[in-house]
Parts: sequence; C-alpha cells; structure tokens
Amino acid sequence: MPNFTDLTGLAGVAGALAACLLWVPWVKRLANNQRAWLTGAVFVMVLIPFNGFPLAAYVRGATGDLSITTVVLLWCALLRPWLGTASNDSRHRVALLVLVSLAAIVLYPMALGLGALDPYRLGYGSGPFVAALLLVVLAAWFRKSYLIVFTISFAAFAWSVGWYESANLWDYLLDPFVSIYALAAIMKQAAKALCFKTGEPTNRQARDLP
Repeated sequence: MPNFTDLTGLAGVAGALAACLLWVPWVKRLANNQRAWLTGAVFVMVLIPFNGFPLAAYVRGATGDLSITTVVLLWCALLRPWLGTASNDSRHRVALLVLVSLAAIVLYPMALGLGALDPYRLGYGSGPFVAALLLVVLAAWFRKSYLIVFTISFAAFAWSVGWYESANLWDYLLDPFVSIYALAAIMKQAAKALCFKTGEPTNRQARDLP
C-alpha cells in the first residue's frame, strides 16, 4: 500500500499532467465547465494503474516529487475553471513568481559552485534561514500577498513533519520546473509591459506572446 509521501507525490504529478492541458490552444477556447471536467478526467485517468503502475508513477520516477510551491501553483490553475471565474489572483501569483525567480537566481548558481557560500546547505534546518523565511512571510502578510504567505507556511509545515523524503527545506520551496516557469512568466510579463509602453504590438498580440 502506498504511503502518504507516495500519494501526495503522485497527486502532484497528476495535477501537473492535467494542468498541461490548460496550455493547449483549443482547450483555452473551451468554456470554464468544459475545461474543469476535462482536466478533472485527465487527473483521474493518470492515476489509474496500467501494467501495475499509473502513468503518474512513471512520470514521477523521472521528475521526482514536485515542490510545495509547484503544487500550490498547479492547483490554483486547476481550480480556476471549477470556480467558474476569471483569474482574479494574478497580482498574488505574479508576486509569488517574482519571489521564486529571485530565489532560483540566487540558489542554483551558488549551489553549483558560483561563490563560496552554498545556500542549499541552509535548508537542513539553519536558524537564520528559517528566520529569514519568517520575515518574508511577515512582509508578505503586511503587503496582503497571501499566496506567498500560504505557500511558504505550507512548505515549512510539510518540511517540519517530514512530508517528503528530502530533509532539505529548499526541496519543499523550490524545484527546477517551477523555477523555469517563474523566470519565463516574469520575462513574458516584462515583454508585455515593454510592448504596451512602445505601442507595439496590439493588445491582442501582446496577450499571445509565448
């Protein structure tokens, strides 16, 4: 019988596979309820065992467990069609993506040897690192960036109870997938802002930038 870590790991990968549909152009043109049922059906299908294991298990074997930040962003995207509303959390999501981008820019180059400090080691229970995260949470709370507050708090809680196999807090906060997505999304937002400022291209073209 799969343990709790396996169940949540499979659910995270299944959510990622279902969320990928939201990027498909013809799916974007569907009504909210149709997108909701389609993504829900895919989520269930990839968890059905095939030759002993579900598709999500094969994907998880290649990707590993997704960070809590990734899971939160995925479920925000998946739940949006079910709620039947347009994206009204863009400000909170952009704030979280900016924070993820900054963390990734600092963490990965330094963890790979750029500089004398390896910030990844701080994730094994460093008091100053936990205190810094607390300050980020407090700052986000006062700025009403509640998605950041929830994500970091949830990640810290999961780490404290040993939710994943990893004992490093960074693995709960960040992974390469959400880092690449955040950097791409921020660059897309910057390109849109530049296009609107210069008047090129039209509004519709700006929305369609990759």
